[in-house]
Amino acid sequence: MRSILLAILFPLGLLLGLAGPAFAAPHDRTLRIGLREDPDILDPTLSGSYVGRIVFAGMCDKLFDYDTKLNIVPQLATGYTYKDPTHLILHLRKGVLFQDGEKFDAAAVKYTLTRDLTMPRSLRKGQINDIESINVIDPLTVELVLKAPNSALLAQLAGRPGIMLAPEVAAKEGKDFGLHPVCAGPFRFVSRIPQQKIVLEKFKRYWNAKAIHFDKVEYIPIVNSAVRLANLQAGALDMVVYIVPTDVPAVEKDPKLRIVTDTSLGYNGITFNVGNGPESKSPIGSSADLRRAFELAIDRTALVHVVYNGLFAPVAQANPPSSQFYVPSVVPPKRDIAAAKKLVAASGVKPPIPVTLLVPNSPDLLQAAQVIQAMVQPAGFDLKIRAMEFASALGAARSGDFQAFLIGWSGRADADGNMYSFLHSGFGFNYGHYSNPKVDALLDAARRAPTVAARKAVYAKVWAIERQDMPILYLWSLKNIVGMKKDLLGFRQVPDGIIRLQGMHFAR
Repeated sequence: MRSILLAILFPLGLLLGLAGPAFAAPHDRTLRIGLREDPDILDPTLSGSYVGRIVFAGMCDKLFDYDTKLNIVPQLATGYTYKDPTHLILHLRKGVLFQDGEKFDAAAVKYTLTRDLTMPRSLRKGQINDIESINVIDPLTVELVLKAPNSALLAQLAGRPGIMLAPEVAAKEGKDFGLHPVCAGPFRFVSRIPQQKIVLEKFKRYWNAKAIHFDKVEYIPIVNSAVRLANLQAGALDMVVYIVPTDVPAVEKDPKLRIVTDTSLGYNGITFNVGNGPESKSPIGSSADLRRAFELAIDRTALVHVVYNGLFAPVAQANPPSSQFYVPSVVPPKRDIAAAKKLVAASGVKPPIPVTLLVPNSPDLLQAAQVIQAMVQPAGFDLKIRAMEFASALGAARSGDFQAFLIGWSGRADADGNMYSFLHSGFGFNYGHYSNPKVDALLDAARRAPTVAARKAVYAKVWAIERQDMPILYLWSLKNIVGMKKDLLGFRQVPDGIIRLQGMHFAR
């Protein structure tokens, strides 16, 4: 027992040293937030991590945002009008400054969106690729001309494509912008020590300064969930973005802490490399029969019970049951080893079939991978686990250096944000380079459909094909579980899981 305690206390002491004094007064107007992993690049055009979005929320305002009910609300834009289905007029907020003193205006919107559409390796291109041209009407009015009607575009402008960048800095820094980003949000970037800390400082000329009650924010990545919890209990962290379900009782019992739980838009699943370089030539990358057999060998309900105390829900699609785009007929199959073996036989590949699973090195995902490893073995799969630091794992996935990748997605309110860039040919989150012209056409058609019901009918057709091709094996939907000090007030939980600092403050 003592050796276990020391194993926790040693990294705890180290992390407390990184975070500042272990028991710093909570009212020093510094907010310390524990993240489950280190973000990737802090460039909204190039980034792909959920924890990165949390840091962006402190630095970077967007054209639009979501409220707690997932209604789209103005932020840097004050409103919009459709002149017709392919001409969207955005009305911009007056008097907004970027953190280097540049004015936010229509020219800045044009610059940022053009950068998202044209920059090499942009992960935003697939989200706003229906924009054909951008016209500056006047300093506070910009027109987006679309190639075709797009029901999902406003939702995309409430995500990373809506983050506005300081044009002069972005143009000067190019691909290095993420080393010292400049946006129009409440806190300006100060410093980053990879794997240790990201520091932001209050931007005093922020347009909504009255909503900001901290002088500084520190984001501290701690991969080990037990160490994250220990830092929260010790007072070195004021908030932890993700409490694993097995740690929820400990937070609930602590009189100094509270926990806030809500539905999430996200999921975890396995992306298979079916077309991205030499690794796609593996047996499981080459055979849809094997991928379906792999799925039939997994008991999702047992998996989430063992790893997550049954708090998460098994799924077979990207949109959670709470989503208006959820298709009720698309449900996970029951575990069926006999049927899995038949598919393995039909593939013509002789067991044991080697599969290497890339996994970010967080303890819960590693445990999930180990459970999957045991489940698929009777069906003839020899699963090897390849653990890697999170941002490095994303880099490996983008370069095609994987066979299968256990990865989560924080989710979007609009189904397009959960599906298009993952399943459509040629876009940034399609790590496995899956390509099916029928799926491409359906995803494009869903954007053109005028109502949620019409779009949902199109998505049902997408899932029918996806379930056969199996480029992504969806496993479970998530919950947002945030732990914090009881005297941290004003937190608004939104299903997208992003921590919005406006209105938050310590009790006085």
